[in-house]
Amino acid sequence: MNRSFSSHPTLTTQPLSFIMTLKNRSKVEIGVVPTHLMFVGTLAPDESGKLPRTRSGDLKVVSGMRLLCRTSPVKLNNVQITLFPGTDPKDLDDMFKGFRALKLNVHLIMMVGGANPLNPKDEDAVVDMLNSGLEVAKKYKVKHVSSTSFEEWLAGKKLKGKAFDNAVKQVINVHARCYKESGLAKSPIEAWHMEFLRGVEFQNFTNAAKAATVVKGINKKIKKKFFKVMIDAAHCGDSDLSMEENEKVIKDLAKNDALGIFHASAKTTRGCLSTDDGWIGALLAAYAPTGKLKHVFVELFHHQDPALAPLRKAVKGHGVNTTDGRTYNKAVTDGVIDVAHRLNNLAARKLIA
Repeated sequence: MNRSFSSHPTLTTQPLSFIMTLKNRSKVEIGVVPTHLMFVGTLAPDESGKLPRTRSGDLKVVSGMRLLCRTSPVKLNNVQITLFPGTDPKDLDDMFKGFRALKLNVHLIMMVGGANPLNPKDEDAVVDMLNSGLEVAKKYKVKHVSSTSFEEWLAGKKLKGKAFDNAVKQVINVHARCYKESGLAKSPIEAWHMEFLRGVEFQNFTNAAKAATVVKGINKKIKKKFFKVMIDAAHCGDSDLSMEENEKVIKDLAKNDALGIFHASAKTTRGCLSTDDGWIGALLAAYAPTGKLKHVFVELFHHQDPALAPLRKAVKGHGVNTTDGRTYNKAVTDGVIDVAHRLNNLAARKLIA
């Protein structure tokens, strides 16, 4: 009996594209936050605002996403990119052209540094930084912007009682002011997604419930459901809320039309999604029936990124090498495949609203 591969009916009758592609059968868009390419040397600009380029002159972040698009069996819809104040305008132009040539919709994460959103004395500086990011978003007709602008990264102190309540009011005021000054009501921007972080990274806005208080407060102040809470499975897993408590917050946010982008990212390690200990699946399942699951982003961090050295030092278990012998491109691709299968099976079970 001939057992050669050439005689196998499936391999001979199905085209290569059928074997190598995985179709996303849900209506949820899949994207990547390319932090696996590292902030230092790829994502962050140098002192003159220039973004790192390859020897051939290509922006490294565009080159890295091009490789991922070529190797992923799942079609990627979006890329969510960090935007630092002072980035060279020509480089930004090249970046958007590069991503759009790959048929990727661009989402922006606006970075804030050197000023504290909780401190009224820093309000002007914070607002200026965020408004500069919003100008970029409007220029390139970006529909979704995000930020971690609750407080400073790896700084500040834990607030309680009245001091915490005042901090909530200050963050609400800062973002309501940005909304008004940047004219977001008449802009191409459809939503602003705010991301809370784990303890150590942040001191106060470290869980979904606290983030929800701020976002619902901003929306009440501006009288529009414009701001959303980004749910990052890693930050939920590392917070002081249980899985069930996070699921309850997700449902409440959905009822208030304040539930935003979902990050499929593994708690603590921030590496391979196999280290998530069930958080991604559980929270996706909570999202699915709400009708608010529109965008899922896979996010892995490089365990040797110099920019994250302080975090590796501060958080036990962060920055472990979870590639298991793979390149980071392959590890992220595996994450995209995992997410696509999860979405397809939620859709197959009619659990996605």
